[in-house]
Amino acid sequence: MLTNNKKILIPSKGMQRTATLAALLDDYILVKKNIFLSGVTVDAVAVWGRKPSAIRATEIAGKLSKPLLFLEDGFLRSVGLGNEPPYSIVLDNAGIYYDAGAASDCERFIQQALSAAQTQRAQALMLQWQQAGVSKYNHLPDYEGALPDNYVLVADQTFGDASIRYGQASADSFMAMLEAALHNHPNCKVVVKIHPDVFAGRKKGNFNLERLRRNPQIVVLAEDVHPVRLIRQSQAVYVVTSQMGFEGLLWGKPVYTFGMPFYAGYGLTHDALPAPERRSKVSLAQLVHGALVCYPRYLHPETGQRCEPEDLLAWMALQRRQRARFNGKAVYAVGFSRWKKPFVREFFSGASVRFVKKQAQVPGQACMAVWGMRLVNAVPAGGLIRIEDGFLRSVGLGADLIRPLSWVIDRQGIYYDATRPSDLETIYQHYNFDSDLCQRAAVLRERIVQANLTKYNVGSGGWQRPAGAVGRMVILVPGQVESDASIKYGSPEIRQNMVLLQAVRKANPKAYILYKPHPDVLAGLRQQGKAEEQATQWCDELITDCAMGALLPVVDEVHVLTSLAGFEALLRGKRVVTYGQPFYAGWGLTQDMYPPERRTRKLSLDELVAGALIVYPTYVSSVTRRFTTPERILDELQMWKERGVSGMPFWRRCLRPVLGAVARLRGKA
Repeated sequence: MLTNNKKILIPSKGMQRTATLAALLDDYILVKKNIFLSGVTVDAVAVWGRKPSAIRATEIAGKLSKPLLFLEDGFLRSVGLGNEPPYSIVLDNAGIYYDAGAASDCERFIQQALSAAQTQRAQALMLQWQQAGVSKYNHLPDYEGALPDNYVLVADQTFGDASIRYGQASADSFMAMLEAALHNHPNCKVVVKIHPDVFAGRKKGNFNLERLRRNPQIVVLAEDVHPVRLIRQSQAVYVVTSQMGFEGLLWGKPVYTFGMPFYAGYGLTHDALPAPERRSKVSLAQLVHGALVCYPRYLHPETGQRCEPEDLLAWMALQRRQRARFNGKAVYAVGFSRWKKPFVREFFSGASVRFVKKQAQVPGQACMAVWGMRLVNAVPAGGLIRIEDGFLRSVGLGADLIRPLSWVIDRQGIYYDATRPSDLETIYQHYNFDSDLCQRAAVLRERIVQANLTKYNVGSGGWQRPAGAVGRMVILVPGQVESDASIKYGSPEIRQNMVLLQAVRKANPKAYILYKPHPDVLAGLRQQGKAEEQATQWCDELITDCAMGALLPVVDEVHVLTSLAGFEALLRGKRVVTYGQPFYAGWGLTQDMYPPERRTRKLSLDELVAGALIVYPTYVSSVTRRFTTPERILDELQMWKERGVSGMPFWRRCLRPVLGAVARLRGKA
């Protein structure tokens, strides 16, 4: 068997272009050059399954007198189809799993005896697979149509699929399978799942669809959907060699095979063909441990490092949960700039996003998405979604066109609009914050504080109490952009920074007051507030280049209108006084000058954090452009900060004065 640091020739151009291959084969040295010209020696030649390209690789291996190393996609491959690089592959020194005519490492792994711990792990993996609702590919929406109360599932495959021939079956096997399903289950419907490539006209299937539709016992399902619900609700699964049979076993279903797939012949399936003598009876745990733990290799999409199947399953489960919010439905995104459109597609993965300029272009029954508090004429029947930046956004300002790592997607309102309920307010009022979630929030909060992370993570300086502040209460008053919607909709009384500052000074005449203008204003990207240049009349010190994360730990109190700095201060155990109605006010954690009447529940700090940073937002990794967790976003923000760059290219820095001028003109309008 090949071991570490062996040189493997990769002769196939397709394999050479596989972005994840080097990381998945990190213990091998990959050779991609023409060894006959370069003189490089290798220990083996890699071949992708039984594809036609394998013929050339086999010839090269013969000329070199070197063994073949068979590679193929794993059973938990990716989100999308084959044009996406795999996050799981199998390596086989003997053959390949779907070739029943020859021995393979897969067979050897499946028939290994298991310890008690390995058996327990296999059983836990089956449960995790079910809870995750995953399959080999995971981009398709769940099937939402009606299904018969009692049915068996029959899986078609594409005509000529290599796994059919190498699984000792033929096109005739499909008709035998269908006849057996009809005969064995006379009181059940037979749901035939047509392969999506057949329905799309790209490939031919193994059934005559017109003939199938004439049989009242048969339901033809030709939609391009995720197979999990079809398997989960079935009475049994019928396959020739499809992986759906293996997934049926993972769901505890009776599985009937009419070829000899890798999971057949072990006493776990009802097989029409005799098992190869090499295969003996095994437990389901042995099959699962061999096929999911021992045989494949896994790559974590975010770290780019090898990982365990449980890690990739957890990541894939998150993708399925987030995509299921829209489940393939159309979302009309109104009025989004060219710059924001790619992010809309990422944060709405799982939806069919359609961009339009005006609401009049949105069909009456559709779902509509808008940015922030954009005015709408009427809410369409499919609902209205409002989008805003999340609370752990980026290193750099949104006004500087820095890509966001988190957005909030709200179907009721938006978190800063205190005039009506929002999804976040509903979460706070009614969500069951269990102990595990609160513990997760506590760890998240501690990490944020320790790393000095905030929403934008701008500013580089620190601050120390001067002599004049010794023995006095130090109060931070963060300024806001006065035209910001959070003031208009979240501050019923005071709507100007200087009015706030004067109120704070009046209430705290002996305090040492710091005033920190909004970073967008300091950057020239937003218009200064009314009389803001006179701030030093009511404060002791003007703070301009101190990171909020570094400033908050050294002050005593934070007084805000609706600024997120109040929330960030709560994370750090500071007393917060609100003069508006921000999302974190009214839950018993702040002193509120104008308490929101709807908010009646008392929350702990960890419940507040869980709602704002775990339950409410959507996170997208800058590495994968896929959904991720707040914990991973903290990792990425820290790496982003350590690189010392905001991600703003030179041309965008040149554009900053123009953006600022446009913003100031809008502010005057």
